[in-house]
Amino acid sequence: MDMQDIAARGLVLLGCGKMGSAMLAGWLEGGLPASSVWVIDPNPSDWLKGTGVHINAELPAAPGIVLIAVKPQMMGEALPTLQSYGNGSTLFISVAAGTSIATFEDVLGAQSPIVRAMPNTPAAVGRGITAIIGNAHAGDADLDRAAGLLQAVGQVVRLENEGQMDAVTGVSGSGPAYVFHLIETLAAAGEAQGLPAELAMKLAKATVAGAGALAEAAEESPSQLRINVTSPNGTTQAALEVLMDDDDGFPALLNRAVAAATNRSKELSRG
Repeated sequence: MDMQDIAARGLVLLGCGKMGSAMLAGWLEGGLPASSVWVIDPNPSDWLKGTGVHINAELPAAPGIVLIAVKPQMMGEALPTLQSYGNGSTLFISVAAGTSIATFEDVLGAQSPIVRAMPNTPAAVGRGITAIIGNAHAGDADLDRAAGLLQAVGQVVRLENEGQMDAVTGVSGSGPAYVFHLIETLAAAGEAQGLPAELAMKLAKATVAGAGALAEAAEESPSQLRINVTSPNGTTQAALEVLMDDDDGFPALLNRAVAAATNRSKELSRG
């Protein structure tokens, strides 16, 4: 990603909450000059004020990129302020959940290059994963620019069509919460077996974080890694017989959970 190229025309960040701040921190570390960034946010944080970017200042006439990171419920009032950039060469990237490309095209103009992205909260520590899809006017170069910016907070994958975004929401968008709940319940189960609460939580956090890191780093599939840990008739097998039960184990439970999140995402994007 050529940060100098973006710096030349300027980048506008609409909304600088947790996700916006994580991205901005990554861009500044990656060499984007603070002087080429304009942030619009009603309640700028002390951290933001210390970065040296333009805050709530007059915007450049034709910025290279406008990145929209406001909460979906604030979209209605925020979007019209950007209309003057529509149908031009400004690339719009949205990380707002549940707001369709069609919604942006209605407000900004259908000739605008628009990329919709779904990041997730591990972006805060540079370990996010973001799925992106562009509209008809977003070419390969636009998708490359969007991916380059979003790589500041983790991995980027490209979707084949916007319809896949609801399932992405169910898996990786909402997914960190499922893992946090796994940590909570694993710790509680350890406590129930006689461990002190603090120790059980420390074991649960490190186990989930470590297993995730191993799954990403290892060449074997997660299925093979699971088999490697499972001695015949041992302790792991005893636990997996419960977790892998077809009726009330992880397969059925997670299928229902991800389906519920995906369906809710569909409902929300229909408004």
